[in-house]
Amino acid sequence: MARQRIFAGPRLKQLRQERDIKQADFAATLGISTSYLSQIEHDDRPLTPNLLERLQSLFPMEWEEVTTESSHRRLGALREAVSDPLFSNQNLSADQLERAALQQPQLVDHFITLHAAYRRAGQRLEMIDEALTGGTAEGSRLPWEEVRDWFHDAGNYVNSIDCAAETLSARMRGVHPSPTMAAMERHMKIHFSVSTAFRPTAPLREYDATMRHLMIDPSQPEESRRFQVAHQLGSLALAQEIAAIVEASPLRTAAARQLLHVGLANYAAGAIVMPYGLFRDTARAVRHDIDQLRLIFGVSFEQVCHRLSTLQRPGERGIPMFFCRVDMAGNITKRHSATRLQFARFGGACPLWVAHEAAASADRILFQLAETPDGLRYVVMAKGLVKASSSYGQTPRRYAVSLGCEAQYASDFIYADGVDVKAGHSAARIGLSCRICPRDDCDQRAFPPSDRPILVDPDRRGYVPYKIG
Repeated sequence: MARQRIFAGPRLKQLRQERDIKQADFAATLGISTSYLSQIEHDDRPLTPNLLERLQSLFPMEWEEVTTESSHRRLGALREAVSDPLFSNQNLSADQLERAALQQPQLVDHFITLHAAYRRAGQRLEMIDEALTGGTAEGSRLPWEEVRDWFHDAGNYVNSIDCAAETLSARMRGVHPSPTMAAMERHMKIHFSVSTAFRPTAPLREYDATMRHLMIDPSQPEESRRFQVAHQLGSLALAQEIAAIVEASPLRTAAARQLLHVGLANYAAGAIVMPYGLFRDTARAVRHDIDQLRLIFGVSFEQVCHRLSTLQRPGERGIPMFFCRVDMAGNITKRHSATRLQFARFGGACPLWVAHEAAASADRILFQLAETPDGLRYVVMAKGLVKASSSYGQTPRRYAVSLGCEAQYASDFIYADGVDVKAGHSAARIGLSCRICPRDDCDQRAFPPSDRPILVDPDRRGYVPYKIG
């Protein structure tokens, strides 16, 4: 099979200009001469495999879909598979990988499939661990667990809802980056004959479908009130899209289907107030500074974190991120991940994770460079939040939100500024769940791993009363 030549000059030039990099500096970064770069940018020369790999390593978001041919998709999947720390001792060059993809496509496809099965087996072990610790078997998951797993399997991105919400948002935004609450109320009144009122005695949100009347508790923060209005608008305007998804879902109970409906309406609300394209571009421009995004779009800190974890539209992906919300007892009450770190599968979290410290420190942003047992490093932000109550008799809700991405994206994550993500022992050696964590030298371990024996010496005591066999 002849090697297909790749010409991408205009795209390469646009990338350089968007980042305001001089041609000579860009050529030095890529390890080529300025004249060679100029020829590539004018499509006089094609990209070599080594140069393409260099670009994909330096700019993974911009170059993740530089080609659409099946052979190139296969090569991209092969690169992703061999980047697994499982193969850290194998140094395969870009030429070797391309030759394999071109000359042995079936073998490469089988390898990619086998690696995917290996990853799923690991996730399956995590599911079993969660079932054991939670006391529920796979066949008897609670409705909210079914819905959580549905979003996990969807990659926390729902294309039909996201695109429809973006279109709806554009009709209401005007000159604003996000539709105002008045604009959303007006849209509901004109198109759905729904009136809105703010009453102190109301629940956070209550909709009377017969009277076509929406009541909102005014004691909520402004961004929360606005989100409640967006939820109702999304539920009405995207009713067909939501119903089709719920109908096609494998959820077994009526309660689970109703929860999925609520979850999809919440997803639509986030996509309305933070429309995909504009939000993604703005997030990249401010290097994912959550406070800046919060002010620009008029939303809460948590809402921004949640939305950043959903930016997985094909061809327009954002940085793959994970997002979690942790309460004061260490329970993970929200969990979404587009990274290889799948917190969405766990009943609890490692005590070394910075989110636990943040939960006890309201309004402080904490940073952590973390390394999981597979050798992958993550840059992680966590902030403690307090949701005020409407009266003295109600206890404020305290929790922490955490957002993170793989260390390869640290330059686009403002919270990682000044941190050497490659320094030898600078990372916190976190695990996932004690029952499946392979670390045998952790003094924070709550339980021994479920798949390895323990050795007990009555005459010797360490931080834990056993050794892992």
